[in-house]
Amino acid sequence: MITQNKRLTGILLAVATLLLIPFIGTLVSTEVNWGIFDFIVAGILLLGTGLMVEFVLRKVRKPEYRIAFIAAILLILFLVWAELAVGLFGTPFAGS
Repeated sequence: MITQNKRLTGILLAVATLLLIPFIGTLVSTEVNWGIFDFIVAGILLLGTGLMVEFVLRKVRKPEYRIAFIAAILLILFLVWAELAVGLFGTPFAGS
């Protein structure tokens, strides 16, 4: 039980650390132009991905299935992130 709580703490710390990178970039440089909504969306994506991976690690017993599910989760994260960043697929989801 304690190990699972450590993993959840690790997920939260990883999300906070990853969000610090663009936050510091926003403070230091004018090249990074993130608004509060960008941080909220990034936080939701990263936290949701971390929690889904944690769910898979807790519930799926076969290593092959674990790897497949986690790979699919990460692929979805990268595709959504790319769509939001540069409009990879040209959907309205990415904005104008």
